Amino acid sequence: MSEGQDGLSILEHLIPHGFSPPLHFHRMEDEVFHVLEGEFRVRVRDQEHRLGAGDVMLTPKGVEHTYCVESATGGRCLSITVGGDFERFVREVGRPAERPELPAPAGPPSADAIQALKAAAAKFGIELVGPPLQ
Repeated sequence: MSEGQDGLSILEHLIPHGFSPPLHFHRMEDEVFHVLEGEFRVRVRDQEHRLGAGDVMLTPKGVEHTYCVESATGGRCLSITVGGDFERFVREVGRPAERPELPAPAGPPSADAIQALKAAAAKFGIELVGPPLQ
């Protein structure tokens, strides 16, 4: 990320069935969401869209969005941003994979974990404004 002059970030995500991040928006970056595998239900503002392999969607900065992985085998996607805030956020809250497979579901996050996520997100220009998709 730091080598390019424009701060282009392309992150690949392997996501389990049913996962949905909180409804959020990015203050400083547009986000391009490109589905590689699986089926995703994406909410942008008050509209829901169904995306599958090969589909691409832009969520402009300042626009609320989230998604839910609908396919039973999970999904894989790319998130593309410019500026680096989202990548720095992922690096701060993420951890290295222990093995190639996704870990078992851990259940809902604790109140402390939610507060820590909100604080980290705010640090990188991301505001959590609502719950994940059900």
